[in-house]
This record gives sequence, structure tokens and C-alpha cells, in this order.
Amino acid sequence: MGNIRFKAVETAISMKPKIVTPPSGKISDYFGELTFNEVAMKEYLTEEAFKKVMDAINKGGKIDRNIADQVASSLKAWAMSKGATHYTHWFHPLTGSTAEKHDAFLTPTDGGKAIENFYGSELIQQEPDASSFPSGGIRNTFEARGYTAWDPTSPAFLLNNTLCIPTIFVSYTGEALDYKTPLLKALNFIDEASVNVCQYFEKDVTRVNATLGWEQEYFLVDTSLYFARPDLVLTGRTVFGHASAKDQQLSDHYFGSIAERVMEFMKDFEIESHRLGIPLKLRHNEVAPNQFECAPVFEETNLSVDHNQLLMHIMQKVAKNHNLTVLFHEKPYAKVNGSGKHNNWSLMTNTGINLLSPGKTTKSNLRFLTFLINILKAVDTYGDLLRASTATAGNDLRLGAGEAPPAIISVFIGSHLSKILDNIENKLKTGKINANLKAELDLNISKIPEILLDNTDRNRTSPFAFTGDKFEFRTVGASDTCSNAMTVLNLIVADQLTKFKQEVDSLMAKKVRKDEAIFTILKKYITESKKIRFEGNSYSQDWIKEAEKRGLFNLQSTPEALKVFLRQEIIDLYQRNHILTKRELIARYDIKLENYTKKQQIESRVIGDLAKNHIIPKAIRYQNLLIENVTGLKEVLDAKNYNKLSKNELQTIKDISEHVSKIKVNVDLMIDNRKKANKLDTSEKKAQVYHDKVLPYFDIIRYHVDKLELLVDDELWTLPKYRELLFIR
Repeated sequence: MGNIRFKAVETAISMKPKIVTPPSGKISDYFGELTFNEVAMKEYLTEEAFKKVMDAINKGGKIDRNIADQVASSLKAWAMSKGATHYTHWFHPLTGSTAEKHDAFLTPTDGGKAIENFYGSELIQQEPDASSFPSGGIRNTFEARGYTAWDPTSPAFLLNNTLCIPTIFVSYTGEALDYKTPLLKALNFIDEASVNVCQYFEKDVTRVNATLGWEQEYFLVDTSLYFARPDLVLTGRTVFGHASAKDQQLSDHYFGSIAERVMEFMKDFEIESHRLGIPLKLRHNEVAPNQFECAPVFEETNLSVDHNQLLMHIMQKVAKNHNLTVLFHEKPYAKVNGSGKHNNWSLMTNTGINLLSPGKTTKSNLRFLTFLINILKAVDTYGDLLRASTATAGNDLRLGAGEAPPAIISVFIGSHLSKILDNIENKLKTGKINANLKAELDLNISKIPEILLDNTDRNRTSPFAFTGDKFEFRTVGASDTCSNAMTVLNLIVADQLTKFKQEVDSLMAKKVRKDEAIFTILKKYITESKKIRFEGNSYSQDWIKEAEKRGLFNLQSTPEALKVFLRQEIIDLYQRNHILTKRELIARYDIKLENYTKKQQIESRVIGDLAKNHIIPKAIRYQNLLIENVTGLKEVLDAKNYNKLSKNELQTIKDISEHVSKIKVNVDLMIDNRKKANKLDTSEKKAQVYHDKVLPYFDIIRYHVDKLELLVDDELWTLPKYRELLFIR
């Protein structure tokens, strides 16, 4: 068959699973073997160097140059023992991906020979040529200088015989040019603010780590079919494609048996991940056909973010060995579920206490309520900022699409907890808490773990849901880095905890007892944040109306959502807490807008190209075949039989002509508006015009193309169809 689509389908059908041979022994035998973890450090570092590095990891201590040389020498020895020849500073630039520049350990010596060297100065800091990374105007293109600096809290690892050293990335003048720098600052802030509040309850709490457990959703597609779809290759999603007769409506894929070929792929990338210390634990089929999910055990947030970025790279690399391609786009296929990256977040003390876990004593319950209510207050105050942290072109297609939470940020805590908060609000009239109320609170809160075992007290439609001992932020898109959402969430909660402590201390300075001061402020926060709590169906149209009455933001588009970053109170939030300067924040705003515009520009060009060079020619070719057939019928049939037989074909010819005409007209209008948008002088104006004037044509053109897909002869249609893309053979 000459049709590239049929060749791709034949290749897909003929593919047999590549059977993976796992390393011998248990997973625990090879877990983390490619990371310079604590076990490796104990083996390779001196006692002094090991202590300094662990102090830097656990307490934020400094590592001097002398110790850095020892660490570098040990790192080189460890890496070379496992076959490494190069090293790189591995960082997260504002592209949303990762970056690396490899240098060999090689150092030439006299006599034409060479030795391997790696110095502390090379470990601690490097100066990559970084002129082409997004900077949002912080630097000119000709200013190439930028610095990467070692992050000892995330262990070095080996990838493709290269020692990868996690680092931050900053400009010559010190501005953050990456996602890791503000994240680390936010994590330090939540540590400090949480410890200060914990001192009201537990004096031995000296450190609080924000923990993260992400759930990564993704689609798989056969690589031969992928390359037969230019839109998938260039945009990550299908800009055209009529719904398959069968997709997810029977719910038979969700948690179903995993296809053998997919299972071998999963085994393969899990082995690679486990060797790199990524604690993957869960795998299953998701709702849509060819959609899957994996998730790890909770880790410290910075490490968890690094592991997610690394995992996405590993999955894409391993998939090639199985003739599969991973799609991380939030909505690769229309009218089936999209993919998110649910961020499960909690706070863990150095004493082993989960601050979001209900307790069994008065003190632990009051501590739990304190953190819970402050989080509600933080989300109430900065819900629009949380939404902005997840704003991307791909996520705009997913949010509110029936399977994902809406763009409206609300919090679900369950009916049981809601009643407890209402009880506090109603009964605590004076700020004083009596013995009866204390006993009632202890009794009710101690039942929470038991209550939460009942799955009816869950809400999968909520964007920010309390799920027993953590909050699940479900708005994050599958392709996005967790850094954005985690920086914002930890920042706003830390800022709120800081305000809480100031208010409580102020009351205590007026001789109000500690418990009464705490309850007085908590009661105020319960009342002020009540509008953010919602226990119902967040997918419903009724909720959209109710949210508007409550004054909640519904920021449905990226250009609209990103404007939040320009508000003075948001700039103040970042600046007073030393997370980002105004210049850095506005630079990120510009970068995100520019990224949005470029993605819409690329999709517009792909739509125009496919419509004019693939779809319309095939439709006209089939139309001409029908015309030839109708003409031939006229020559061999009498008028009565001719009219009877040609009626359907004539209608099809007419329908094709109408759809082709509509496609031509709307593609031309889309291109005209795109050209006008490209001439605008600011990223804000361009993004808004692309959203308002270019994007609406995408669905109009798609409608007519998808109608043609049903009309044109299947053998002439060159693009693989949904019925082929969505089901791995």
C-alpha cells in the first residue's frame, strides 16, 4: 500500500514486545546504584567531608573549597568506577526542560599522555555559554555569561556514562534564570515559618521538610504512527481527528490489564529509574485508551522535582527501544481525558511528625488544625496565584474539560472536617476555649483517619483536596515542571504562617493565653477563608455560577491567568520573602507569555500546512473520483436509475465542496490574524491577540476537517485516525 498511514499501521501491528531482562536480584539490590547517595558518600568520602556534606544537606551548612576538592575527587573516583568519562552541571532553565553541557575528566600531560581530573572549583561552579536560554530581558543575547552552582541537597547521578551534578542557574548579575533557585528559597522559607509555628506545640522540632509525591500521567503511541502525524511531532497533540467509535466510554481501560508491550516498556523505565534512586512504586492504566500513570513514594520536594524531570527524560529514551513515543501533552487527543501531574504535598518535621496528619491528643489536634486552617487561608488569599502557576497553552485545553478540575481554585476538606471548622466558628464566641469544646474537638478530630477511609468522603473533581494526611493539587499539567506549583504553594503557606505567628504573638503580648490566642486567630481565618471551601461537584455549571457569587477567580486562559504576576501585592509577596525580585518575576511573566504565543503560532502553522497540503488535496482527489463516477453512471444508466443511484454521491460531492470551502476561508482568516498578531510590539499584546483572534479558528477548521475524515475514502486519508492511534497492538 502506498499510503503512509497504512504503512505506519502495518508497522505498528507487526511490532512485538521487547522483553526486558531485569537486573538479577531484588529491586532493593540495585536501587540507587547510579546515585552518589549517602551509602556511596560514606564509602568514598573522608569522615570530615561526609560530615560537611550531610550538614549542608540537613542544615544548610557551607562547604568550603578544601572540602569541595575532597568531594570532587571522591565523586570522580565513584563515577569512573562505573564507567563515567564526562561530567556536567545539570540544571532547569526557564524552557521547562533540563540542560547540560558535558566536559571530559581528561587533562593532557607531558609526553602526549593524559590523566583524569575533577576539581572542587569545577564541582561548585561553572560558567556555561547560556546566551540562548530564555531570560525575559534580564540579559541581552550577546551577554552569554551565566553561572551554575552545585546543589548538594540533590545527589549527583550517572546518565549515559556522564556524571550529572544538580545545580542552580543564575545570571552574571545574580538573577535566577532557572526553576530550582526560587524553589529552594521557597522551601527554606516554609521550613523556617513552619518551625516557628511548631514551637507553640513541639519545642524539639528544628526542621520541617515540604514533601512531594507527584502522579505522572502520560499517553503512549506507536512511533511509526507518531511520525505519520506531523501535528503530533511538531505540537505534541492532534490538531485534527474525528472521535473513534470506541474510546473511553466503556471505562474498560481504567485499571485494566496492562498490554504486554506496554508492560515491558514500564518494566524497562522502572529499572532505569530505580537504579537512579527514583522510588517509583505505582503503575496502572488510566481512563483514556493508551493513557497510563506512574507515581513514586513521597520525597523531599526539591529531590522529588529533580526526579520527575529526570523520569520524563528516561521515559522518552526508553520508549524508543520499544518503538513507542511518550506524549506528555495535557490534551493530545480531543474528547478523551487529558493528562495531569497531581502534586501531593505535605509537611514533615525532623521528629517524624506529618503536620497534616490528625492526632490523638489535644496538643497534636490543635497543631493539625493550625496548619490546616492556615493552608486554607493561604489558598483563599492567593488562589489566583496558584492557578497562574499552572497556566500553559496545553493545560488550558485540559482544565474544565470534564475530567480535570476547573480553572477555579477551591479546596475540598470533606464534610467531617468542614463540620469541625464550622463548630469552632460557631462556638468560639470570645476566643476562649472551654474544656467541653476541647474534648469535642479531640473526639471528632481523632475520628478523621477512620472517616477518610470511606471513599465517599473524597472529591476527585476538586483542584486542591485534602486526602487524609496531605493536600493533592490536581491542576498541574502533565508536561509542566512541578517547580512552578511547588514554589508558589510553599511560598504562600509560609507567608501565611508568618502572618499567623505575628498575630498570635501580638495577642500573647497582651497577656492572652497561648491556646486562646491561637484559637482566636484560627476562628478569624475560618470565617475569612470560608468561600474557598467547596464540597460539591467542581465539574458542574452550577459551581461556576456559585464561584462567581463567592468572588472566586475563573482564569480560563493563560494570558488572563499570568496577569496575576503583575499585581503589586504579588510582586510584594515575592520580594518581601526574598524569593524573586520584581525584575525576575516580570521576566518570568514575559517568558511564559512568549512561550504561550510561540506554541499557538506553531499550532496555527501546522493547522494551515496540514489543511492546505494534506487534507484539501485528498478531499478534492476523492471528490474528483466521485464526479468521474457520477459522469460514468450517466452514460450507462437511464434517467430514472441514474437519478436514484447518483443522489447520494452528488450530496457527498456537495458536502465535500462546502467543507473544503469553509476550511480554505477560515485558514486564510487565521493566517491573516496571525500575521497581525506577529507585528505587535509586546509579548502581552501578542499573547492576547493569539488567544482572542487566532485560537478560535482552530476549532472551526477542525470541525470541517473532521467531517471530511468521515466523507473521504479511507484509503486516501493519509493521517492515522483515532481508532488507530488510541489502541496499541
